[in-house]
Amino acid sequence: MKLATIRVPNGTAAVRIDDEAAVELGAPDLVAFLAGPGWRSLAETADGPRHDLASLSYAPLVPRPEKVVCVGLNYRAHILEMGRDLPEFPTLFAKFARALVGAYDDVELPAGSEQVDWEAELGIVIGAEVRHATPDEAAAAIAGYTVVNDVTARDHQYRTTQWLQGKTFERSTPVGPWLVTDAEPGEISCEVDGDVVQKADTSDLVFSPADLVAYISTIVTLAPGDLIATGTPGGVGHARKPPRYLGPGSSLVTRVEGVGELRNTMVAGA
Repeated sequence: MKLATIRVPNGTAAVRIDDEAAVELGAPDLVAFLAGPGWRSLAETADGPRHDLASLSYAPLVPRPEKVVCVGLNYRAHILEMGRDLPEFPTLFAKFARALVGAYDDVELPAGSEQVDWEAELGIVIGAEVRHATPDEAAAAIAGYTVVNDVTARDHQYRTTQWLQGKTFERSTPVGPWLVTDAEPGEISCEVDGDVVQKADTSDLVFSPADLVAYISTIVTLAPGDLIATGTPGGVGHARKPPRYLGPGSSLVTRVEGVGELRNTMVAGA
């Protein structure tokens, strides 16, 4: 089952994506919908207003999540090729909701940055409140999966040892187009201007989605609609010789097999 948040004339609406139409679920967005009781059965049986698939405008999948938690250094092959030891605990940082844009929206290049990079990532969306979760509880709290690109201003990220300032520029992080509730994520890839720059398999994650939910829930309560970006594989532009970065007009395509695809164009920020 695919669920999304789309733009409608009076705002946004949570929908189920069927073969022939998007069916409204009776909530303004997926954050609100996932917070309601029995959302899975409601999503399966909803029969609200319908929208033609060809005309859909996808809003950020979770427009106003309570939390966006991101994970660094989480692909085994990438860590080992850099000569590092595998981490004992996940590396965590955060974004704010205003960083998020829709699956096909333009991405704004951070003003003043000359080192804007790509990071294809598998996204987890939380579907139930969870705290101090066991592995089984963590897995059950996952509503499903989506696609994220953690577009990063490297020159801001590495100003200090804290990464936040390079990671949460407004309108910089595409997410969507939908949440797949029964996905089995496979290969993850990223293309820049038609060149494949990242390719790996999500099975190479050091910390699995359930591992991440369980660990993060020991720190903070995870709520319905929260988004977790699980980390990126090798192939980022900053690590290339010479480095390669995104600029105005650059096209960015991010795919996760079994989940979906983002297609974004970079535009100059204000």
